[in-house]
Amino acid sequence: MKLLSSDIKNNVLQSMITILDRERQNIIAANKKDLDAFNRDDQALYDRLVVNEAKVDGMIQAVKEVMAQDDPVGQTISDMTLDSGLQITNKTAPFGTILIIYESRPDVTIEAAVLAFKANNNILLKGGKEAINSNLILEQCWHEALESNGLSKDWIRLLHLKREETQEFLRNPSEPLDLIVPRGGERLIKFVKDHASCAVLVSGRGNNFLYVSEDANWEKAIKVIVNAKTDKISGCNALDKVLINKNIPNYNAKLKELQEILHAVNVTIVTDDKVGNILSNETTIDNEDTWYEEFLALKIVLAEVVSTDEAITMINKYSGGHSAAIITENKATAAIFMEQIDSAAVYHNASTRFTDGGQMGVGAELAISTDKLHHRGPLGLKQLVTNKYYVFGDGHVRV
Repeated sequence: MKLLSSDIKNNVLQSMITILDRERQNIIAANKKDLDAFNRDDQALYDRLVVNEAKVDGMIQAVKEVMAQDDPVGQTISDMTLDSGLQITNKTAPFGTILIIYESRPDVTIEAAVLAFKANNNILLKGGKEAINSNLILEQCWHEALESNGLSKDWIRLLHLKREETQEFLRNPSEPLDLIVPRGGERLIKFVKDHASCAVLVSGRGNNFLYVSEDANWEKAIKVIVNAKTDKISGCNALDKVLINKNIPNYNAKLKELQEILHAVNVTIVTDDKVGNILSNETTIDNEDTWYEEFLALKIVLAEVVSTDEAITMINKYSGGHSAAIITENKATAAIFMEQIDSAAVYHNASTRFTDGGQMGVGAELAISTDKLHHRGPLGLKQLVTNKYYVFGDGHVRV
């Protein structure tokens, strides 16, 4: 793979900023075609599909942020000279070709591609058919930016494949493919993992839990629960399950207060049997699958636990490994919870909605990885490289 200079890559990104701003009305008009053809029964997917002035501004801001960051390629990780005289240098290097498969969100066509491109990777984009008009015009913007700087438009390409063709491409790629990042729901992720013949970096699934300990500040708990549930229901960092320690003072009254507050913001409540005995007019869980489900809706589970250990066990069993939070004024309890929860991000007295590259100081992100290899959490520019060893000798042979 040809390594591009930082100047060339930044020139492409500067061109992209200009083009996106110039084409914003055409981008929004193309998106309107997608919105008009979309069945709004899936509100979360519809919300992700929308491109408006603010979304275009967000695309431009993402490109600016990536342009301002240091080039992640060719950075020295380690450099040593052994007793043998061999000099061994470990440097960051591009993956090669990254395939990004995603549903609905046209902004991924910009935000994911800009990161992968600055990390010197070829990018293949497989968006959903529901966003075809939006993605086509955004691809045209990329191609203009590339070609106006003397680069082939093959650096960033949309794949126009049907489901069966995508399945075959994953199994038997017609070109080199080094990494696949699926961004979407569980069905998409399972589809990619079942058929891919190269590395897959799993991202996007939430099903996030929050535990209210017996030492919690109840006002903080209410504030965080409402924000994490209602701020953006389509976000993979939205809250789905709340576990409340039965030993919290005034337990029954607090449950009823939480019920009233959630109803006031149009959240549907589902309970376990124990909470259901107190909030008797709510639906109770009748299938264990509910515990594993990511809702992407104004829906939440309220359940009772008797200890922090029980909360930890439940979260590690059922959650998507994305984000989990504890509300407590006891720092020792918080430390135990945060150390033992197996999630990409763990929170003490804060909303899970902060699991986001921009909010966590990473900048623009490709995705939120729930894998433990190659990286966990927000995938920013620095995480879109692998490494390579450079070994320098002078006729050295191993004996």
